[in-house]
Amino acid sequence: MSFLNNLATKSPWLFRINAGSCNGCDVELATTAFIPRFDVERLGCKYCGSPRHADIVLITGPLTIRIKDQVLKVWNEIPEPKVTVAVGICPISGGVFKEGHSIQGPLDKYLPIDVNIPGCPPRPQAIMEGVLLAKEIWLKRIEEAKRKGVRRVQIS
Repeated sequence: MSFLNNLATKSPWLFRINAGSCNGCDVELATTAFIPRFDVERLGCKYCGSPRHADIVLITGPLTIRIKDQVLKVWNEIPEPKVTVAVGICPISGGVFKEGHSIQGPLDKYLPIDVNIPGCPPRPQAIMEGVLLAKEIWLKRIEEAKRKGVRRVQIS
């Protein structure tokens, strides 16, 4: 039973938020979810449908005015410890949309970003590497929380 408990604590769930992207990065994220060559489940990760079950959040898009409040609300629903990953150049700097009138980004003005995966769109290999780095950060935070005696905390 110890083996199963240990395995479960090393299997983070991923949740994707589209903050106004062109869907190029979302297509590449789908590649890492459904094509066996780049399958994130090999890393012990699995996509989930609810932010309340997520451990790692993958955010695509340049963060538009229209969706900013919803993105922040959903991000706050993810329990601590969580890791935030900016997928693509748009959440990092605004990308080609940077000078647009509806762009609120970059994302790190509003949220703490733990991992940046640059590219337009990033290649599946880069996404896999970024998810692996995010998983390592998440595992360190889980261990730190265990040492402090803190269980997962749901905000709001």
